[in-house]
Amino acid sequence: MDVHSARMMNFQDCDMDEMDMKNRKMQQLEERVDSGMDSLKEDEYLKIVEEIEILRFEDPVANPKGTCESWTQEVTEDGDTYLHLAIIHEAEDYAIQIIKQCQNDPFLNRQNNQRQTALHLAVITEQPHMVDRLLKAGCDPRLVDQSGNTALHIACKRGSLACFSVLTQIQTQHLHSILSSPNYSGHTCLHIAAVNNYLSMVESLVQLGADVNAKEQCSGRTSLHLAVDLQNLDLVHTLIALGADVNSLTYGGYTPYHLTFGRQNSEIQRQLYKRTAQELRAMPESESEESDEECVSDEDCMYDDIQFCGR
Repeated sequence: MDVHSARMMNFQDCDMDEMDMKNRKMQQLEERVDSGMDSLKEDEYLKIVEEIEILRFEDPVANPKGTCESWTQEVTEDGDTYLHLAIIHEAEDYAIQIIKQCQNDPFLNRQNNQRQTALHLAVITEQPHMVDRLLKAGCDPRLVDQSGNTALHIACKRGSLACFSVLTQIQTQHLHSILSSPNYSGHTCLHIAAVNNYLSMVESLVQLGADVNAKEQCSGRTSLHLAVDLQNLDLVHTLIALGADVNSLTYGGYTPYHLTFGRQNSEIQRQLYKRTAQELRAMPESESEESDEECVSDEDCMYDDIQFCGR
């Protein structure tokens, strides 16, 4: 058996025994994704470190084209490379060694079976310094996982201000396209930040160029419509201050004001009533709002599928 294959198998063997424990931790109420470090016994983690340490990296000077060694082709059954594993287990020193050897190499953008890149995993495990290194080494922030999420989408879901800051300050030539890109549920970064009530992120995203009136693709709701759905007065005020269009219509013809009907927060209704065009205040004479509400969203579980190692 090839020596690199043997190492990868050893890496997998010592990791899989405690995988169920790690998965249980991933279901915590705050939806914090476990990095895997706490779920491994000390001797097992040391064995992982030993396996990575065995790798002999080329001298960058002797490898001017940045071509990585054959170990870069080794993956676990879940599609994770050594770089994925080093980041999952927060083995920063080893991750840095790998990154240095693979500057601007396609290896840095390899995706596992969940289509997660090393950059996605660095955000999930809250490692802004690693996000910085990966971006500067050539990671593509536009790549999406199996749910259509870029690393920035995930930072907005998790409220990770540190990762958000790095992602919006490095490789800014891609920022506009990322901000305007919806995930496979039809939500942009702004929708996600708004639904999760990260007001400072909402403000930053709009200042960075996000369209405050962008419509999610399911029913055509803007972030302001979603704020009304959530009965979040602070978010309504923030979005209006940022220039949200109170007369924007969903695909069913509903303004944000229409969505206040039957809701408890009378202040939201009052604020929107006086700002909504008079001709748009009456409820549209069409089908009920039912079809519009079908997609109000599964916002609470939009990211329940953030996974490690295929689980």
